[in-house]
Amino acid sequence: MVFLGVSGMQYSGGTFSSARILVAEDSNVFTSMISQKLREFFDIEVEICRNFEQLQLAYDKSTQPITLAISNINLPGAENGEALDYLLDLSIPTIVFTGTFQESTREKLLASDIVDYVIKDNVFAVDMLAESVCRFLTNHRHHVLIVDDSPTARALLSSRLKRYNFRVSVAENGQKALGILKANPDIGLMITDYNMPDIDGFELTRRIRGSLGSHQLRIIGVSSSSDRLLSARFLKAGGNDFILRPFIDEEFYCRVNQNLDTLLQIRTVQKTKAVA
Repeated sequence: MVFLGVSGMQYSGGTFSSARILVAEDSNVFTSMISQKLREFFDIEVEICRNFEQLQLAYDKSTQPITLAISNINLPGAENGEALDYLLDLSIPTIVFTGTFQESTREKLLASDIVDYVIKDNVFAVDMLAESVCRFLTNHRHHVLIVDDSPTARALLSSRLKRYNFRVSVAENGQKALGILKANPDIGLMITDYNMPDIDGFELTRRIRGSLGSHQLRIIGVSSSSDRLLSARFLKAGGNDFILRPFIDEEFYCRVNQNLDTLLQIRTVQKTKAVA
């Protein structure tokens, strides 16, 4: 399976025919487009639920767990968002696909721990949806390490990444991070705080770069400091990206995706050269 998404990123590595995906949408046009796209690229046959009753029946009639749901906010029989609440109450990972969108809607959606949202406002909307589905189904292949001395910060970042289906490890200081990296060579991304008591983010990055290059491990630094020079210093220390807190979920997820996409591209080039 190879899929070239709207971002230009190429995904490969098998099909997802065993995934059970529900589409809660009453538009014939969009259900047809979504079904065709997911079948064509990922060999997925989706289950269409055109109203709230069909959605409930789809959940009740089968013991097979739902891998992912794609849901409109407003569905016949659930005109006030009850379908989305129903899916989230069942802890079913959900991507919202909607044409009704305001800032207040966005804040409510992100607060409800959805996987992603895609707005039906352009010709690429279904492609963007397919890309979001593919990321969710493949994110488990990525192992991410979070390094932060704050238990609250670790828990917040961990929950965000797990929501997107990443495998996550955590370390409360730089020394433990070095040990985890040594024991887990499959870690491809590290997100580290700058201000830590034993080894700060700069020093941790410098030590890691002594043995692991950017083609092996991507590093994103985070900080709540107002010092705008931190980002430049971090990048010069060997980091690949830097985010100032507080950041919004969309920015965080995009930065994570961009770094992992770069890592995949580098590895693809290396494999191509090795074969040649």
